[in-house]
Amino acid sequence: MNGPLKRAALACLLMFGLLMINVNYLQAVRADGLRSDPRNSRNFYERYAIQRGRITAGDKVLAESVDTGTNDFRFERRYPGGKVYAPITGFFAPESERDMEKAENTLLNGTSADLLIRRSLDLFTAKQSKGANVDLTINPKAQEAAYKALGESGKKGALVAIEPKTGAILAMVSIPTYDPNLLSKPNKGVVNAASKKLETDKDQPLLNRAIERTYPPGSTFKVVTLSALLESDDTVGPETQVDAPTVLDLPNTTADLPNFGGAACGSGRVTLSFALEQSCNTPFAKMGMDLGYDAIQEQARKYGIGGDPVAIPMPVSPSSIGPREDQAALAQASIGQRSNQMTPLQMAMVAAGIANKGVVMKPYLVNKIADSEGGEVQSAEPEELSTAISEDSARKLTEMMVNVVAKGTASAAQVPGVTVAGKTGTAETSQGSDPHAWFISFAPAEDPKIALALIVESGSAGGEASGGHTAAPIAKSVIEAVLGR
Repeated sequence: MNGPLKRAALACLLMFGLLMINVNYLQAVRADGLRSDPRNSRNFYERYAIQRGRITAGDKVLAESVDTGTNDFRFERRYPGGKVYAPITGFFAPESERDMEKAENTLLNGTSADLLIRRSLDLFTAKQSKGANVDLTINPKAQEAAYKALGESGKKGALVAIEPKTGAILAMVSIPTYDPNLLSKPNKGVVNAASKKLETDKDQPLLNRAIERTYPPGSTFKVVTLSALLESDDTVGPETQVDAPTVLDLPNTTADLPNFGGAACGSGRVTLSFALEQSCNTPFAKMGMDLGYDAIQEQARKYGIGGDPVAIPMPVSPSSIGPREDQAALAQASIGQRSNQMTPLQMAMVAAGIANKGVVMKPYLVNKIADSEGGEVQSAEPEELSTAISEDSARKLTEMMVNVVAKGTASAAQVPGVTVAGKTGTAETSQGSDPHAWFISFAPAEDPKIALALIVESGSAGGEASGGHTAAPIAKSVIEAVLGR
């Protein structure tokens, strides 16, 4: 072979080798990136070629894929539940998804390994594969009652309701909210414009305040501090007398701690039950300092605060009582202020733990998952998270929380013929804003079917009484919906 031919053959061999390297690089290294690249139009069309499974709450359809009859975009996602259920369903957009649509995406789109048998049968029978259906624990009556009542307050806020014995989430509302139908269109231009408008909205309608934002819990946290006291001494009970000065002298600071508005708490020495009924600050702040940071932190951890990350299956922002600081900071944290930060879901777990005789169940949203032919794929199995307090301590706390509703700051939560337990909370916010109004509750106190927590942002201009007046009626509406009142 002469020289020119050798050089030509070598060049061809080199180019062939480079071509093979490039093919392998694209298939082995860059495949996932190219597949998910938003410029990949084939990926865009494929998203709408699959009939995703439905998301339901019992008989109510919250999300479904509708056959458009077109070749380009075969199925379009629709949300009959709209704004009411948006914080739960999330949305399925041309290039993204969120909330339940994201958390259960592989099941909904049919690619999960759990659906391998179903896909194989569909292939054998020449049927088009479909995604699995996800049924939620949500009680539509409770969800819609919460949405209506919280919406009518005219404030931002969130509510979570739980079935105490199982951990099943019965309602999860966040306001303001949005219409997921606007983000599910198979048109990038339309969806991107709608998405940008929502993302730049100062009220943050895309934010799920129930699980994605933490707030100072205010006086609702006093039940955690009181739990620590009851667990430290089994002789302590509702009639135990405690000091309740009008102002508590805090160590190493000139900023002493008063009761709300500088009001007196009874005669200055009151029962624990009275202190909780009237939500006096000074007894609980002193209680926290006497017990110490470790005891308060450990008690909080038993309720799930500061423990392992929670997913329902959407991830939940972590709650915390804050770092170890001085005694003055601990006094403030013990009444739900300072660095103490909780999600509404976490405070619902606290209420549910007390209601369930001290046992906290892991919260969950998915009741069951079935394939397109109705075959069961997964089913919820309630699971204990921890024992937060003894049954005796839970009984004592329940008695005191019943008194809060019967003759204390939460009288607006009373339901005729039902014994309701609760605790109001007022959480100080940034300067110039009214305090947040909190309320945690469960009912019936003798055999609880629902436990809940709710926050109304800047909804407590007049202290505990105002907070109870703002938040407690919302809770009442949800309790009545669950109990069929």
